[in-house]
Amino acid sequence: MLEIKTILLFLVTAVAEIVGCYLPYLWLTQGKSAWLLVPAGLSLAVFAWLLSLHPTAAGRVYAAYGGVYIFVAIIWLWAVDGIKPTTWDLVGSSVALVGMSIIMFAPKNT
Repeated sequence: MLEIKTILLFLVTAVAEIVGCYLPYLWLTQGKSAWLLVPAGLSLAVFAWLLSLHPTAAGRVYAAYGGVYIFVAIIWLWAVDGIKPTTWDLVGSSVALVGMSIIMFAPKNT
């Protein structure tokens, strides 16, 4: 159960980070309203708060989270940008998820 909670928390965290970065991207590159910076800032604040909810060392959380971020970014590429991931995108994000699983769920000798 801990594994499922951890993965779900990472997924929500990744969406918060991507939204927080995507909205300023729209403002900077596509001439969208500067008001997008307000929800972007809120989203990045939620992102930081979500990362703090993990009960393990921050460095381990940040390292493992990166694998989930890669996976969610590839899904975002497809769902939001409308670009179908390549086989290599899928392979790479799968490798990143395996890395996250090893970092977060392997036995720890502390």
